[in-house]
Amino acid sequence: MTKDQLTEELALAVLSGIQDPALKKDLIALDAVRDLRVIASEVSLRLLLITPSHPFAEQIEKETRAALEKAGAGKIKIEMDAEVPTDGRPRTGLAESVKNVIAVASGKGGVGKSTVSANVAVALAQSGAKVGLLDADIYGPNIPTMMGVEHLPMPPDASGRLAPAEAYGVKLMSIGFLVKPEQAMVWRGPMLHNAMRQFMNDVEWGDLDYLIVDLPPGTGDVQLSLAQTTPMSGGVIVTLPQKVSVDDARRGMEMFRQLRVPLMGVIENMSYLELPDGTRMDVFGSGGGEALAKEFSVPFLGHIPLEPEVRAGGDTGKPIVHSHPQSAAAKALRAIAADLSLRASMAALATQSQAIPIKIVDE
Repeated sequence: MTKDQLTEELALAVLSGIQDPALKKDLIALDAVRDLRVIASEVSLRLLLITPSHPFAEQIEKETRAALEKAGAGKIKIEMDAEVPTDGRPRTGLAESVKNVIAVASGKGGVGKSTVSANVAVALAQSGAKVGLLDADIYGPNIPTMMGVEHLPMPPDASGRLAPAEAYGVKLMSIGFLVKPEQAMVWRGPMLHNAMRQFMNDVEWGDLDYLIVDLPPGTGDVQLSLAQTTPMSGGVIVTLPQKVSVDDARRGMEMFRQLRVPLMGVIENMSYLELPDGTRMDVFGSGGGEALAKEFSVPFLGHIPLEPEVRAGGDTGKPIVHSHPQSAAAKALRAIAADLSLRASMAALATQSQAIPIKIVDE
């Protein structure tokens, strides 16, 4: 084939041979090829992926370019774009336009759940996604500190609507914005339920690809209220490698199952400490997170190393994926965010494909 023989039809035929490795379908079947133009030997197109942090984006672009060059294309312009699918679950109030809600939980405190939530949210925003972060830990709200935000941009309006704060491209809401730092939240179930309902339905979240919800430790009223307030796309468990942490995390896994929230995977935080000579010290043991994921037959999303900069970033309101993007912990968190977003999009597509269309016929 010579270069001047290339047409849009031939280009489409060539692109039908390129697969998305995650979805196991070709680009044409996925309707991923948009705005295709072929003028002589010049080709331009837009590739629409299911998440802006698609872990195979570079591979897909490379294979697309190589296939078009083999077909006779000279100049090739490829624009990589993304459109995150919605999970199809109906949400009410101002959360109606939130496409996916991902809850991050742990069986106990002190495992770095809020740190993971904040950094995953920032990593997704860095990739180009529209992201919100809800601090649902009513008794110990840490997200304002970790994200470096002290106040909401404005008080609630007359109808009770709340405008979220924003940092690092992430929309934020927390009870910490509404009470004094030293105030103890001595609340019973009904008050917690009302708070969860307001945080979901009365916050101007806007159009979000992902709302990350940082749950409190344990299995209690907040988790139950959230499940009753809004449908969740999935839940993620954060644990340390040690047995005590894994035992508690197991209860968190069972909680998600009882609430019928799909389990998206397990993250092992503080997995190891890398020493100056390059060796690794297993400060909290090893293998606990992977064993838990295997026990529940869910994905293991990754290890996050123990680094002083992670703690420092949380204390100063500078998440490590922003302050030290080349650190091992930041790279691990970005990889986890990409994997999590891909799994959420794949689950959303699977839910859409299972939907049964209902045709209403006028009598």
